[in-house]
Amino acid sequence: MPQTYSDQVNSKTGKRNVGVKSAGGVSGGRPGQSAIARSLAALARRRARGTFTNDQPEESMATATKQSSSRGIPANGKTNGKHAQIRISPRIQSFLKSAKKNFIGGQWMPAASGRTLEVFNPATGEPITHCAAGDVEDINRAVSAARKAFESGPWRRMTPSERGRLIWRIGDLILQNADELAELESLDNGKPRSVARAADVPLSADLFHYMAGWATKIEGSTIPISVPYARGAKFHAFTTREPVGVVGQIIPWNFPLLMAAWKLGPALATGNCIVLKPAEQTPLSALRLTELIMDAGLPEGVLNVVTGYGETAGAALAAHEDVDKCAFTGSTEVGKLIVKAAAGNLKKVSLELGGKSPNVVFKDVGDLDQAITGAANAIFFNHGQCCCAGSRLLVEKPIFDKVVEGVAERAKKIKLGPGLSDDTQMGPLVSEEQFNRVTNYMNQGKQQGACTVTGGSRSGDRGYFVQPTVFTDTKPNMSIVREEIFGPVVVAEPFGDVNELVRSANNTNYGLAAGIWTRDISKAHRVAEALHAGTVWINCYNIFDAALPFGGYKESGWGREMGHEVLELYTETKAVVVGL
Repeated sequence: MPQTYSDQVNSKTGKRNVGVKSAGGVSGGRPGQSAIARSLAALARRRARGTFTNDQPEESMATATKQSSSRGIPANGKTNGKHAQIRISPRIQSFLKSAKKNFIGGQWMPAASGRTLEVFNPATGEPITHCAAGDVEDINRAVSAARKAFESGPWRRMTPSERGRLIWRIGDLILQNADELAELESLDNGKPRSVARAADVPLSADLFHYMAGWATKIEGSTIPISVPYARGAKFHAFTTREPVGVVGQIIPWNFPLLMAAWKLGPALATGNCIVLKPAEQTPLSALRLTELIMDAGLPEGVLNVVTGYGETAGAALAAHEDVDKCAFTGSTEVGKLIVKAAAGNLKKVSLELGGKSPNVVFKDVGDLDQAITGAANAIFFNHGQCCCAGSRLLVEKPIFDKVVEGVAERAKKIKLGPGLSDDTQMGPLVSEEQFNRVTNYMNQGKQQGACTVTGGSRSGDRGYFVQPTVFTDTKPNMSIVREEIFGPVVVAEPFGDVNELVRSANNTNYGLAAGIWTRDISKAHRVAEALHAGTVWINCYNIFDAALPFGGYKESGWGREMGHEVLELYTETKAVVVGL
């Protein structure tokens, strides 16, 4: 019988032991492991203990640890227990019962070690299925399959038009299976099924449809050259754009299906072969998407999927010497480890990382109620588990109290419950680890003197639910102000003039996104130019499109997702000169 990682749970703490022996090495920072694997394992251990910052008060850590357990936590808010029994469709029940294996070289296969990992329903904290716990050997096999497909398979011989039609079919298949994918995403991630059906699924399909059009437009150029040391000579010079080769892609758990689409679409459009590592918390939609992609006719070995832990499978993929590019979406701290791992063969790296985004409301905003609703949606959408969440609400002083009151009132009215419940507006956080992280930051905020306008604790007596939270009376050095919480927690700060605002908004290590609410379009443009952010929304928030590039400044990452800019990340430029 294959051993599961749940066999390695500490009976006293209920935590998974990170230092488990596995094929190709040992996790948990033991001898024989790569530096990135040891660093990721140490990070996993810190997170499992609920410790995230060096200056965290011991009382705060103890409180977070005391409050958590893997199955049911003493309730500080109204219970979600009555929502626990939610009907799952027969199709999803069948999918959950089937063996979840790695997909390598066109074949589904168990992990080389025989191990599996548990996948949990965050609404209850209970396991719902198992997936292969891929490790170093599985990554080696997947990279070899991708390399073979790239060098000698039919993929590179397909015409751009053929490749584009295949990618378009993937988008069609996503739409044809939209209800199933939305249900699976909700069960695995915790988000409301209605949100997944309205946003995640159609945006994923649209990304493939958009990238399908680019497959026939990957072009070079002709260049007239002078060559001053070869007077009278004639040359024909041109460039070509070629696929990078084998691409390793590591995606997060907050938008599992959509992030897979963001990564796979441009890589396929440009002719690369891929090894995809989904987040261990939410691997299910990526596995179902893989089935649909193969139904679309993708040749064997072009897409390989390995499920497993970041400190094992993810580390091995980032450091692999035969991977030509690594694309990662996740936390800034892990992104820095990815960069170090990639240095071995100097592979290309693109990173879409964390954020602490300012959302600015000026007193001259035309529709204050709309701005308040927008501010609430900016932080509470997807339970605050958005890299671009408007987690710093900066409000001009004359309207500060009214805006804070309005956001708090909207927070109090949000209906919490399992994602599969039809009346749910906000589901649980994705995992116990994330629950510990968010509630720990809430405790830090209160202990450091911030005022809790609403929320500030867990909700219910089972699952990973937390109350939508609004803090005021914060100071710039507080952890809830400076660090990415990745939960439904907003800090509200007043400002006096535009200069003060810009200084405050830019006083962060991050630079992913920002929002501006004003009817003065000239002011809006001036402030947008002054903000150090990759995306600035004016009188709106969380507006995405496959044609619109997305990425950040500073520690929010390298490169851009989507739009034609992303194609640069997956191609190499070759210059050719012909003497005439």
